[in-house]
Amino acid sequence: MSLECLVTVSNPLGLHARPSARLVTVASQFKSRILIRRMDDLSFVDASSILSVMFLAASHGTRLVIRAEGEDERAALAAVVALFTETQESSHVF
Repeated sequence: MSLECLVTVSNPLGLHARPSARLVTVASQFKSRILIRRMDDLSFVDASSILSVMFLAASHGTRLVIRAEGEDERAALAAVVALFTETQESSHVF
């Protein structure tokens, strides 16, 4: 079984290197497999791979599907989605 959630990239600069690196760091902390895809593309990429995340080319306003599969999928999904809902003014937010 897996869990999914839809998020929107809110950073005006998009999902650039720093937020991508932060996403990879968070995704790598869980045993579950975390996958991401653009709403306009059916292919998922591995959220623990910086190159895969950067390959999404997710600009501001891009809608992404986050999927978590594994024993701690609920916590993993919550942690990743939380990155996209941060409201601080920083280039590290999503």
